[in-house]
Order: sequence, then structure tokens, then C-alpha cells
Amino acid sequence: MRTLYLECSMGAAGDMLMAALLELIPDRQAFLDQMNALGLPGLKVEAEAAVKCGITGTHMKVTVGGGEEESVDMSDHEHEHHHDHDHDHQHEHEHGHHHHHTSVADIEGIINGLPLSEKVKADARAVYALIAEAESRVHGHPVSEIHFHEVGTLDAVADVVGVCLLMEKIGAEEIAASPVHVGSGHVRCMHGILPVPAPATALILNGIPTYGGQVKGELCTPTGAALLKHFVTRFGDRPVMATEAVGYGMGKKDFERANCLRAFLGEKEGERQPITKLECNLDDMTGEDIGFAMEMLFSAGASDVYTQPIGMKKTRPGVLLSVVCLPEDADRLAALIMKHTTTLGIRRQDLNRYILKRSIETVETPYGPVRVKKASGMGTGRGKAEYEDLAEIARKHGLSLSEVRKSIQQGGPDGAPER
Repeated sequence: MRTLYLECSMGAAGDMLMAALLELIPDRQAFLDQMNALGLPGLKVEAEAAVKCGITGTHMKVTVGGGEEESVDMSDHEHEHHHDHDHDHQHEHEHGHHHHHTSVADIEGIINGLPLSEKVKADARAVYALIAEAESRVHGHPVSEIHFHEVGTLDAVADVVGVCLLMEKIGAEEIAASPVHVGSGHVRCMHGILPVPAPATALILNGIPTYGGQVKGELCTPTGAALLKHFVTRFGDRPVMATEAVGYGMGKKDFERANCLRAFLGEKEGERQPITKLECNLDDMTGEDIGFAMEMLFSAGASDVYTQPIGMKKTRPGVLLSVVCLPEDADRLAALIMKHTTTLGIRRQDLNRYILKRSIETVETPYGPVRVKKASGMGTGRGKAEYEDLAEIARKHGLSLSEVRKSIQQGGPDGAPER
């Protein structure tokens, strides 16, 4: 599965995301030409080489009329300095000047008029909708009354549209990301000095794993947060994948850490999936009752249920009942264990497991169609003919299972014999 993984250990911003994704595509100049031909007045998009802590990457320079928008952080000593990340704080941050304003409808009109695919425009509108909704909740005004400052509007549109366009060009089937480092401290805006993450950013990041406190400054901006919220389907560790390309999107400021967002593109070889194991010891149940409990647990969605013989206190023989399930199903299945067994307590372990990509195909054989379970990834692949299909053929033709498997293999199906 073609997978894109975003490493946000130094936050996320529109220009950094765009720069990292740009490094993943073969024809970067064609993208820049397309962006500069969008027809946005005075807009110029350039890719500049940048070095952070000895690592070379790309910084996206987005200017309107020759000017580049920046925002202001506050240090512990309340000394103002220029922020390094993004051009999007015209949503929430002011720089002490009086500007004209652009409504959400105006932004949608700009996006709708761009010479881009409907998918790219729909993605861009959805990203701005997330930002506008957050601003609406922060300031207590309807979305229709939310306005963006004219200075910075076009370069923020360029950031959003550029990321959406690159996502279309990359065409990843799955987009995942690390937990997001939001930074710490305070940022100056038109309403005063606000904590990091800024209120709109914090709202957009609801439900996304984040952390802060390790770097002073605002690392995740509203645009960066909205782009992650819209595109990323899973947040966590980087999956096992055969990497084809790595992109480095650089911020402008220097920290002790390399100020970059990394993007990994490749084929996912397998998937690391969170699971939960529930266990209890039983020494006063019949085999029939345990079997019925296992049936109930399987029918309720358990991934696996199994038993093992154990020795218990007072030298009594007993049974260890183990249930493997998804974490979100654990509480419900624990209640079923309590209901259908005599246990007084259940142990819970939250684990991870590696799984292969699975599929079922139907192949034609001398005896008719047979379903084959296939699994691939992590450098391996295998196939296994469905037992029920083999058994039906064996009964119908008076053959053993081994004879059916051998005949199917000689007939050339893709399936492999059961192991």
C-alpha cells in the first residue's frame, strides 16, 4: 500500500508541509510553474535550499507583491522575535496594522476560480472550513462573520492549495503522521498575548495526539493543524514500510533541534496495530461452559479466543482463557467474560501486533472455484486455500484433503496448500 508518513516532531505549518511534499515528487519545477500560473495577484512561489543542523532541505518562499508574511512569538522575557513557520496567522494574529478583511465566502470564491481539479479545490475548501469553524468557536461569532486579514490571505491560500495539489500528485493510499509537537510559551496576536498552542490551533487539534514543552515557540499553526486534520487518517508510530523518498520541509528559525518536518513515502510492508489481550484463570467451569463462553466472545467480535491448561493454587488444574481484541472493544468483551464465566477478575494488557495485508481471491480449479486467502508484506507473501471449499470438493468427489490440494496445485491456481 502506497503510504505517506509525516513526522511532526517540530510541529506543522503550511509552508513546511508543502516543502516536504515537494521533495517527494520528481518534477518539482513543473509544480512551481503550476503554482505561479494560478493567477493569484502578485503571488510568487519559490523553493529555496535550506540547512538546519547540517541537514539540507527545502524552504518554500511564498511572497505577495515581494513581501513575505511573518508572525510574532513572545520569549520568556517578552522580547518579540519573528516566527519561522508559516504565513497563516492572518487568521488569528495581528501585527499592529490596519488591514482589509476577506470573508470565508471570499476565500471559497478565490479557490473555486483556480485552474485546478475539483478534488484539489474541494480539499482546500475543507481545510479552510476547519480553520473558520475553530475561529468561530474561539471568538464567539458565526462562521459567516469570520474574516481573514487581506495581508497574508493569498500566501495562506497558496500554502493550502499547494499542499492539496501535492497530495493529489503523490496519490498516497494511506496518510499517517506522528503525534504533533505544538511547542510552548506565548504568541502575540491582535487580542493580546496568548498561550501556545493558540486557541484556534488547539481546537483544530482536538482528538489528535499532541505534546509540548520541549521547545519555546509556536510550532504548529492553524493551517498546519487543519491540513493534518483533513488528510491524516492515523496518528502514531511510523509503520513498517519500504521507503522510496524522504522530504525535508524547513522552517526559517534555528533551534537546537533541526527545524524541519519530514515526509516519508513508500510501500507499507506490514501494519503495526494496537490490540488488547484479556485473560483470566478458571478452575470451576465445565468444558461445555467454557466452550459456550468462547462462542459468545467470537460472535461479539473478538479477534481470537483460546485456552491453555495451567496449574493453579492448591495444585488444582485449571484453564487460562485468553481473548485478543481491538482496544475499543475491550470493555464490552470484558463484561461478556464476567457474564459467561465464573471469574472474579480479568487482567488486561495493551499491546501491538504486526499484521500482513490480507485479501481473498477466487481462483478457478479443475473442480470449480476455490477461495484463496492471501497475505503479503514485510518481505513475504503466502496463499492458503479456504478449508471449507477444499472440504466440500473432497466430500463431493470422494477424495482426501491432501489429494484435493495436490490436484489444485497441479492445475495451476495461485493458492498454496494449507500449512
